[in-house]
Amino acid sequence: MRESDPRRQRRRPQHAKPQWTSHRRGAAADHVIVYGWHSVAAALANPAREVHRLLATANAARRLTDEGLKLPAATEVVRPETIADRLGPDAVHQGLLLEADPLPSLELSELEPEGIVLVLDQITDPHNVGAILRSAAAFAVSAVVTTSRHSPEATGVLAKAASGALEYVPMVVVPNLARALDALKEKNVFVVGLDSTGGVELAAADLRAPVAIVLGAEGKGLRHLTRTTCDIVARLALPGRLKSLNVSNATVLALHIVTAQVSASPS
Repeated sequence: MRESDPRRQRRRPQHAKPQWTSHRRGAAADHVIVYGWHSVAAALANPAREVHRLLATANAARRLTDEGLKLPAATEVVRPETIADRLGPDAVHQGLLLEADPLPSLELSELEPEGIVLVLDQITDPHNVGAILRSAAAFAVSAVVTTSRHSPEATGVLAKAASGALEYVPMVVVPNLARALDALKEKNVFVVGLDSTGGVELAAADLRAPVAIVLGAEGKGLRHLTRTTCDIVARLALPGRLKSLNVSNATVLALHIVTAQVSASPS
């Protein structure tokens, strides 16, 4: 980069149907895959998540019931290698794989922004997006806005990296990011682009809530139209020789700075 409670029920837009990819082998084309302890446990606890099938090792199934989670009717107790065969040898599944419907996206018109909103400008790496969602849940971000194109689906690797945050952080999927930023401005949201070439240090910026932090892709940073649509473009003050961070690391630092700024601002 160049620089909490289960999620409430939302309407499912027609464009939210995910595309079929290789990490969902064996599942129905309109299902997503969630694996790993935190991701699966959070999905099972979310009444908005429509579950179709759970593959679990005996130990993992026992742990879920010990935690007070109800197993779906379509639960299969399997050996670990059965799950590994579905996901590949590098997936850390912890004995759990869930097939479910994707969670529906909020419409931008439904969003009532407060505090902080995160906006992702064509960040395509599912590890980074998952880590960003996890930080968003930790900092009580009110929503994450992303585009319907040039964004990873909320399944598989992304869901694992999010560590359950998919169930807690509302997602808003939009066709055009610049128009979405203008719509946020109409909702009195102050829009801050984050880029290493920003004209002001983020910690010194005059911020107010609600605020949107706009993050660009690794290497490319913010697109020109995105950048010019922001109210300001700010940079992180980094004392070392490297002046940029991985986008997920930059996100957590920006959230810490903005949370402190907004909390200290007079209401």
